[in-house]
Amino acid sequence: MSVAKTDRGNGRTVTRADLSEVVYHRVGLSRTESAELVQAVLDEICDAAARGETVKLSSFGSFVVRSKGQRIGRNPKTGVEVPILPRRVMVFKPSNVLKARINGGPAAKRGAAAD
Repeated sequence: MSVAKTDRGNGRTVTRADLSEVVYHRVGLSRTESAELVQAVLDEICDAAARGETVKLSSFGSFVVRSKGQRIGRNPKTGVEVPILPRRVMVFKPSNVLKARINGGPAAKRGAAAD
């Protein structure tokens, strides 16, 4: 069962439950164990990001935490300048394999060998 293949192109959102269901069908764990496994993976990604670490998933992409400094912004409605405080933001950088798969390029057929 592939969520991406069955729901391609209709704007549907893949949920945590969908991921758990795929693990249930492909790996053979119980539904509860599948949900716990998906939750454990997501928790680890969140914890690593909170520590400021980069999370790299081969053939998928990297989640990178960047620090943004303080800057002056402008309220678009009133034009009043306001300071935007320093903060950390998460950025996703897709791998070349994922980009090729999305765009249907030749690297999509090579799979993980291109990453």
